[in-house]
Amino acid sequence: MVKKFRLGTPFDTKAVTANIKSERISAFPLDLTQGERCVVMFSIEKNDMIFGLGEAVRGINKRGWVYESWCSDETEHTEDKRALYGAHNFIIVSGKKKFGLFVDFPGKIEWDLGYSKPSEVRITLDGNNADFYYIDGDSERDIVKQFRKIIGKSYIPPFWAFGYQQSCWGYSKQSDFTAVRDKHRKNNLPLDCIYMDIDYMERFKDFTVNKELFPDFKSFVSDMRAHNIHLIPIIDAGVKKEEGYPVYDEGHEKGYFCKNADSTDFECGVWPGTVGLPDFLNKNAREWFGSQYKYLTDMGIDGFWNDMNEPALFYSKTGLEKAKEKLKDIYTKEIDIWNYFGMRDALARIQNSMDDYSSFYHNVDGELVCHKDVHNLYGAFMTNSAGEYFEREFGKEKILIFSRASYIGAHRTSGIWFGDNYSWWSHILLNLKMLPSVNMCGFLYCGADIGGFNNNVTGDLLLRWLAIGVFTPLMRNHRALGTRAQEAYQFDNTQDFADVLAVRYRLIPYIYKTFRRCADEGDMMFRPLAFDYPDDKLACEVEDQLMLGEECMIAPVYEQNKSGRTVYLPEPMTFVKLSGANITSEKLGKGIHYVEVALNEVPLFIKENKKIPLAKPALNTAELNTENLTYI
Repeated sequence: MVKKFRLGTPFDTKAVTANIKSERISAFPLDLTQGERCVVMFSIEKNDMIFGLGEAVRGINKRGWVYESWCSDETEHTEDKRALYGAHNFIIVSGKKKFGLFVDFPGKIEWDLGYSKPSEVRITLDGNNADFYYIDGDSERDIVKQFRKIIGKSYIPPFWAFGYQQSCWGYSKQSDFTAVRDKHRKNNLPLDCIYMDIDYMERFKDFTVNKELFPDFKSFVSDMRAHNIHLIPIIDAGVKKEEGYPVYDEGHEKGYFCKNADSTDFECGVWPGTVGLPDFLNKNAREWFGSQYKYLTDMGIDGFWNDMNEPALFYSKTGLEKAKEKLKDIYTKEIDIWNYFGMRDALARIQNSMDDYSSFYHNVDGELVCHKDVHNLYGAFMTNSAGEYFEREFGKEKILIFSRASYIGAHRTSGIWFGDNYSWWSHILLNLKMLPSVNMCGFLYCGADIGGFNNNVTGDLLLRWLAIGVFTPLMRNHRALGTRAQEAYQFDNTQDFADVLAVRYRLIPYIYKTFRRCADEGDMMFRPLAFDYPDDKLACEVEDQLMLGEECMIAPVYEQNKSGRTVYLPEPMTFVKLSGANITSEKLGKGIHYVEVALNEVPLFIKENKKIPLAKPALNTAELNTENLTYI
């Protein structure tokens, strides 16, 4: 049962679609302290677990750390971080008593989940206007389904978006893209999409194409589609300030950019230099920005990824001036170690500054709203502007769209990816642990940058990462400019990569069917073992294995120089290894087993009396035969 409790006059985040009558806040079942900041507190028992918060570091069980809901341009996904790109304010407390709590509040929230006091949860809102949804249920999965029912159905992308996808910040001219296409085909490596990072634009301006690099972009898009390749361009939040640039001129003229307190446009610096930030909380501005995608869809583009939309601020005009003054002041003094640190920090601290987030405003139905009070909605509303436009113009399931920043509610119009990770073995495991948490919050179309965005990948790391990516709806290999090339054909033993990617296409009918069922039923594709085996203590503590759908368990190898791994089976299962067209299987009983997995194999565990379909290998989804399936 879902109960709603309203405190003050909350901002309409559009996260919840169900019409639920509010009960008296005095009847809220948890301890709630009102004031300038609202605080929710409750006790937890020694063995209670806490699940949720979507995209976050550390474990599936979130107990013992302090997190923040504050969409952050955070490139260091290390264990000390409290916030990443999404604000997913939903948790489940699992113990003798099970309940879910969704805090619908678009400003900053601190979630102290037994960090300050091991027996206490303290949730602190940076404000005092919020809706609280308290959910009783028979099980964790039941609570998730109740929650997903009130927030609406998850976004479903086109079928081809389940194919393998290659990206790189650095593909800039047509020959870069055709080379990726041709080398995949030459090496028998499946591929459906190639991504276009900021280099395709004219000086990083949204909704432009560099005509020197792409003299006939529409024909190029058409030619790639003839080869069954979809091009997926990036769109950033900031619009370059430049007279004569139609998008900026129209946005400025119609007042569609966020404002300073004096009603002038708030200006900050990101990739194009000085930009205006579209006011996505303004309905008219949102519709205007969404319609700008037409420039690219008219040329045949049918997929996009939205970035830099926390929003990321390299600097603001005001912040940069303050830093300059600070540097001048320090420069006149004798430089000791403390002044050196002061010089270093003067510039470092202007990026994504809270002073800046507190200084600009949105126009919401004629009322000015300070950005910091609604910060977590910015990226979600940007992506909603695109998703709503696509649905109006093309219908559902026609356009691929996913975002870096997100808030619950955006799951209805887009997917997400997990941002700028690293080529670290530990980030394979982090990828795995994020999957059930974001599924809980409605984001089903999701995945990490396979191989890692930052640093330099190795062939074995990429193969092991691909083996988990085989199961994630978004399967994209992406890296940063200046890092080691990580297309599958760049490494020795390319056949190993072909074997793993072939498995993805063999599994697409199963993955797609499972995805659609979970979207229709408000279920999770990926679940902690604790959800399915709550009475099995060992299963409840396992965090490097996940249940997939109703049939399977996945347990990837995520450590360097390992020929296999130890797994715990909470019931008898069949251990299956898939590689290209090859299948090996072995029945295993309940308990702990060591299983060997070669670099070109994908491990999978199928429950008793269950089966999964397999297609024949294909080089893209257009060639995939989804009718003549075999079963294992």
